[in-house]
Amino acid sequence: MVSKFPAKATAAFCLITAGCFSSQANFHPFSDSSVCEGILRSSRAICTVAITVADYKYSLYGLPNDCDEYRRLLSEVHLRSAKRLLKLCEINKGFYVKAGQFVSSLRQIPKEYSLTLSSLQDQVVPYDFKVIKEVLVSNLGQDLSELFTWFNEQPIAAASIAQVHHAMLKDHQEVAIKVQYPGIEKKMKLDTRIMYSLAEFVAWFFPEFRFLWLVSEFTEAISLELDFVQEARNFETMSNNFRNNKFVRIPRIFWDLTTNQVLTMQFCHGQKVDDVVFLKGMKINPEKVAKKLLEVFAEMIFIHGFLHGDPHPGNILVSIEGQGGFSLVLLDHGICKKLDEEFRLEYCQLWKALILLDSRKIQHLAERFGVGKYYRYLPIIFSGRTIDSKSGIGKGMLVEEQKKMKQHLKALEMEDISSFMESLPSNFLIILRTDELLRSTVSKLGASKWVRLLTYGKYASLGLSLKSNPCSDLTSLALYTRLIGNIEYILLRLTIGVTTLVLWMEKLKRCLNKFYGKMSAAGKEQEYYSKLNLVMKLFQEVPFTGPNGLRPVTRPKRAQVPTGTKIT
Repeated sequence: MVSKFPAKATAAFCLITAGCFSSQANFHPFSDSSVCEGILRSSRAICTVAITVADYKYSLYGLPNDCDEYRRLLSEVHLRSAKRLLKLCEINKGFYVKAGQFVSSLRQIPKEYSLTLSSLQDQVVPYDFKVIKEVLVSNLGQDLSELFTWFNEQPIAAASIAQVHHAMLKDHQEVAIKVQYPGIEKKMKLDTRIMYSLAEFVAWFFPEFRFLWLVSEFTEAISLELDFVQEARNFETMSNNFRNNKFVRIPRIFWDLTTNQVLTMQFCHGQKVDDVVFLKGMKINPEKVAKKLLEVFAEMIFIHGFLHGDPHPGNILVSIEGQGGFSLVLLDHGICKKLDEEFRLEYCQLWKALILLDSRKIQHLAERFGVGKYYRYLPIIFSGRTIDSKSGIGKGMLVEEQKKMKQHLKALEMEDISSFMESLPSNFLIILRTDELLRSTVSKLGASKWVRLLTYGKYASLGLSLKSNPCSDLTSLALYTRLIGNIEYILLRLTIGVTTLVLWMEKLKRCLNKFYGKMSAAGKEQEYYSKLNLVMKLFQEVPFTGPNGLRPVTRPKRAQVPTGTKIT
């Protein structure tokens, strides 16, 4: 395939391959017994990326990026490249699968990549139990028969860095044991080093395609997941944060059976949160589950400032135990992020501004986040509305707004997207990924966009009320915070309601004017005003008259016309 490319593309392939092999040789001494496997895995990655770079260069060469032919070919190259990466992840396994899963959950990449790589979510083959048993014995210091009444050798879950087994302790407590694959940390260091090198070479040939921010975020997330002791601490922090929430369950940690490679926790029964068939079978309303899920994560972001950063359906179970007929079980706390207090407050302000479409505030906060140049796109990313939208919150964009948005997006180049993602603070990136995973789950559960936006607005108000709280007593603090937050939320909802009513009245006015135009053209103005008077008299006694009995001289008072009322 490489031989078909022009000389420049072939040179690119050779330079990337040689450079990455050199980097790898310097990173790992050949005395290491795992270097052969490392070279094989890395060679596949190097060749895949080199061919992809050449494909982009060759296929799009000489085409202006604002023409339809360029966009059509770009989509085709995206799809071919995504399929190559999918095959690479499937063959190399391990961190490559994890990297593919990570990328597929981002909205900021072309849809061809996210859709193709999403198939990796369920493609993890567990390790043989003999290997897992060696890790357990070496970490716990005893034979399994001395610690457990029984131990299920078949894993109940398997991921790219660990798998989970079900067992019972000698005191008859059911536990779930998460076991890290042997040698995984060494592979991670090699694989991420190669990923950095590849990202640098891609940026060299395509300056506008800069993905170092993505590799950096992925490396940080993986490093967090490999530390099981820190994950156990995250479990306890989350448990403490939700100790008064009866809808949330966090498994208890068994510290005497927990090490850097083994994590033992309480076993909790439940089904994946997006299993709608199970929920309906248990008479649990899926939309209510979606609302509680959004409230839990909104509380993490806006109130606690401590976020579970990997909320895919496999990490959240619905248990039939709990207040209200169900509870949410939060698993896998490896990727947790402590948000800066300043960032938490500014993010609360951003969401209030997004809901109220306060463009000045949005622009100010975008500048604080380092993306002031792209402030107009924040409402589109988070609420699905343009910054000058005339549609109600949670509603779809008007046709005019869609056309205007497409024009703005067409003007964006890859350089803009790279610059935007590079400028965002790390806290923002993990929230974007978390929000995208939540949106997908909430959509499967049948909840409307309105629920998500209102929930975030409510908790943003609650989060801001924490800023100036003068109370010192914990009980008073909680009561005061809830009171102020709920008052602000009520005011926010009233504002939204009034805005929605005004927009509805403007729409009604346009419809009436359009109808009047048609009646005027047909010479039926008098009939129009007679029918309009009839409607208005249903709500208030204000005559609708005008010169010659046609045009009004008195503007009628505003009337609350029920939805569905028609002039017939």
